[in-house]
Amino acid sequence: MSTMTMQEAAHSFLSNKRIAVAGVSREADGAHSGNAVYNRLKETGFEVFAVNPAADEVEGDKSYRSLAEIPGGVEAVVIATHPDAAPAVMRDCVDLGVEHVWLHRAFGRGSFSSEAVSIGREGGATVIPGGCPLMFEPCRDGAHKFLRTVLSWTGAVPRKVQAS
Repeated sequence: MSTMTMQEAAHSFLSNKRIAVAGVSREADGAHSGNAVYNRLKETGFEVFAVNPAADEVEGDKSYRSLAEIPGGVEAVVIATHPDAAPAVMRDCVDLGVEHVWLHRAFGRGSFSSEAVSIGREGGATVIPGGCPLMFEPCRDGAHKFLRTVLSWTGAVPRKVQAS
């Protein structure tokens, strides 16, 4: 495995156009990080798919109960679930051959799971173990730019990422 900077890893991840967000909430109140990521990716031109095993619709769009249900598959996945659910989602990513996976993390644990990171890396995926795609172009906004700076100091945004 090689190592790349976080900037390089984010660029590689965001060069994919079909992205699933696993863990999007049925509640469209904007408070859940998965929903914010889903909406912003959609606004900036990505083909985005919501994944929630308990929902048929999220944010007014069709939601899929699993990654395997998405017609044509996806190139990348943002995991925005509870950390306990992250390993199962990562196994699905590996089984489906998804090569780019981002474990969302800002404050606290976020979706971070060391087990999920290991599963992904052992399965050949490039796993970004923290931070948020909204901290990087073309999705970045002022608030996320500020958060990236602060959370890089705390370690919630990694400085280096192991590439598959």
